[in-house]
Amino acid sequence: MMSRAVVIAVLASCALVACGPLRYVDVDSENQSSRISHLVIHFTTGDFAESLRVLTERTERPVSVHYLVPENGDPTYPRQRLRVYRLVDEEQRAWHAGQSHWHGDNALNGTSIGIEIVNRSSCIAVAPGTEPGDPADRCEFLDFDAEQIDLVIELALDILRRNPGIDPVDVVGHSDIAPDRRLDPGPTFPWRRLYEHGIGAWYDDDTADRYRERFQADPPPLALLQRGLNAYGYDVEDTGEHDARTRDALTAFQMHFRPSDWSGQPDAETAAILFALLEKYRPRELSGLLETLL
Repeated sequence: MMSRAVVIAVLASCALVACGPLRYVDVDSENQSSRISHLVIHFTTGDFAESLRVLTERTERPVSVHYLVPENGDPTYPRQRLRVYRLVDEEQRAWHAGQSHWHGDNALNGTSIGIEIVNRSSCIAVAPGTEPGDPADRCEFLDFDAEQIDLVIELALDILRRNPGIDPVDVVGHSDIAPDRRLDPGPTFPWRRLYEHGIGAWYDDDTADRYRERFQADPPPLALLQRGLNAYGYDVEDTGEHDARTRDALTAFQMHFRPSDWSGQPDAETAAILFALLEKYRPRELSGLLETLL
């Protein structure tokens, strides 16, 4: 037991320093930003029950995501009305992005919120050591349920209200941030519809038309297209060669912004859309690129 002298000393000390809950003085520093700066869209490839199991149970290669959105007509979904399932609190890191890159940022798990959408699109795996071939020849991309997309829009708007640090160009697909290994949410995902509701980026048609006319008359060199992809966000090096990294990035870009043709081949249409996006969202990066066209 404490001696009477020790008790008196402790009480005296408390009187001097005001013992009690720790008190803070709040002074807002201008040198800060939101931790969350990206919203990443995925599809699951499996049904609801399998997706929920994979995303919540610990395995040898655990994965998780902040939100899971079911689809209508799934016999494994237990409810009549679609609901958003919250699996990880937004303040916590979910393991959904993996090895990833976007506009200079790597390992986006720590800076992103992830949405998985139940959709059973799938691709045939490529044998190790073989050429991947055209994804269109080995993938089946299914349409998304309209009510499901309405719910995704409602969820994304709610996320953006809580996380104003997410810029339009930072609402991306898994394929955008990891184009060498991921194709989701695929070319059937309605990015333009999300943009029309205030979610994500999209180009202006008039601006794209202006660049299209220019590039059809004078196609840009591949090295310039590579620099443009890198300036927008993709992990592409200026090699001047149509290498695997460039092909994968072009495929991801085309699935996002030109889903009618996502062959991964460079063309005037792709370049026009890319430069229209740069003019709208990344004008500083564009100014340096345009100098090489003059």
